[in-house]
Amino acid sequence: MSKLPILMYHNVVEDDAKSLNLNISISKLESQFKFLHDNNYTTFHFKDLEKLEKLPKKSIILTFDDVTECQLIYAVPLLKKYQLKASFFIPFSFVGNFDYWIEGKEKIMSVEQLKELDSNFIELGYHSFEHKRYSSLSKEELEIDFVKCNDFVKDNRLNIRPILAYPFGNYSRKKTEFGVFEKIMRENGIKYGLRIGNRVNDYPFKNNYLVKRIDIKGEDSLFKFRLKLRIGKLKLF
Repeated sequence: MSKLPILMYHNVVEDDAKSLNLNISISKLESQFKFLHDNNYTTFHFKDLEKLEKLPKKSIILTFDDVTECQLIYAVPLLKKYQLKASFFIPFSFVGNFDYWIEGKEKIMSVEQLKELDSNFIELGYHSFEHKRYSSLSKEELEIDFVKCNDFVKDNRLNIRPILAYPFGNYSRKKTEFGVFEKIMRENGIKYGLRIGNRVNDYPFKNNYLVKRIDIKGEDSLFKFRLKLRIGKLKLF
């Protein structure tokens, strides 16, 4: 089996002093991207996995949740500078607005900005319609969420891949309820469902709807980042 770490990022900030939790500074992000580039890591989009029988030894997927404008301004240029691919996940109800599921301080990219992203570097996926916790939604509410997402994609002619990053990494842990959720995902053509998990994946995935991501924090040192690439998150962190 191959090993495939999948990293999860959120907002990018200018000030190193504000590099904390979901916010990572430009300088820290660049040091991480430079490390990946200089150490010959190969980045993939999820769509690339469908064509691969075996992954190269140093394979990785980079993901960004919420499509905030700060990602467009700061992260996208760094991805291009270091020739790295990444997957960005959209909470469709908030496109062109703000992240009102939390503090409402971060601007979300507009439809026009999403369309202008270079698909050679950026792959777009689902992050629900209203950024609600999936475990709190009934079967009917889950189905409605997908209808609204798909209508938004169709109405705005967006190129979205069938990958779903669970908001807050949240999903029902009960086997029966998750089975219902998985069935709805399959019916809507979703091929991969991403939780958090904070561990490196074995590839091929054991379950395509329980793919683990490693949460990269703004306070992580480059040493800690390198450890996370190898083993995921340690309790002592």
